[in-house]
Amino acid sequence: MRNSPTFQLPLFKQNDLSRVVNVASVPFRSPFRYPGGKTWLVPRIRQWLLGKKEKPNLLVEPFAGGAIVGLTAAFERLAQRVLLAERDPSVAAVWKTILNADGEWLAERIVNFELTPRSVDAVLERDASTTRDLAFQTILRNRVNRGGILADGAGRVKHGENGKGLSSRWYPDTLRRRILDIVQIRERISIVEGDGILTIQENASRPDAVFFIDPPYTAAGKRAGRRLYTYSDLDHPQLFSIAAAIRGDFLMTYDTVEEIEELALQYGFDRESIAMKNTHHARMTELLIGPNLVWLR
Repeated sequence: MRNSPTFQLPLFKQNDLSRVVNVASVPFRSPFRYPGGKTWLVPRIRQWLLGKKEKPNLLVEPFAGGAIVGLTAAFERLAQRVLLAERDPSVAAVWKTILNADGEWLAERIVNFELTPRSVDAVLERDASTTRDLAFQTILRNRVNRGGILADGAGRVKHGENGKGLSSRWYPDTLRRRILDIVQIRERISIVEGDGILTIQENASRPDAVFFIDPPYTAAGKRAGRRLYTYSDLDHPQLFSIAAAIRGDFLMTYDTVEEIEELALQYGFDRESIAMKNTHHARMTELLIGPNLVWLR
């Protein structure tokens, strides 16, 4: 097995919370175009994990999605092992296929697929009979739907990037490379299909575990999470109550809304707003929450 590269990208300066990350400086690891993905947060994740006295034995990403944080931790050895949890069967099928047995098959299926409107319809309109077939369907749907949205009702790309239509986000060689790179380190990553909150509970008593918690943003009646994700319902007060029982460390990301600010205050968690850009390049802020964010200041 080849050695995985080690990346030494610059960390943020202290108190530089208003600086927006140039995501082009961050290695793209995930095969997904994932709404709400956290590529922009990767330098903060490095800052968080590299600042610890001891490398965590386990990093848990209970709402995996595109799993960029878990992948970064595995590739850059920021934790000994990574545990992903994903409730959506379609998304989980991709991770199970890559991590358990059929990653090479999926990579070759993608690179050998001739993408046309007719071939896309033929794949997406039939029922998947195996996990790996569902994985391919999911990657294809993620790439041909506007914004990578997998939830019901998502529309297809029409004009696409530079007028390329459906193929504008279909980069088979890049997807193949990303998948095969993950295959090379899959012994460091585990996947469970199921409830992220339950996964937190099952590992909360471990002092050697850290958690990156990025739930669907549905607090305060936010509709974006329901539009973007098939499984978006979440009991936010329950999540905060369970996070309070974590013996190790955690980092939580949220939209900045009053309900979440009040929950963080109720449980005595630190919170910091940091700059980011959305998919339309609008400058926004997101809220980082944890038991102790002194490393961020």
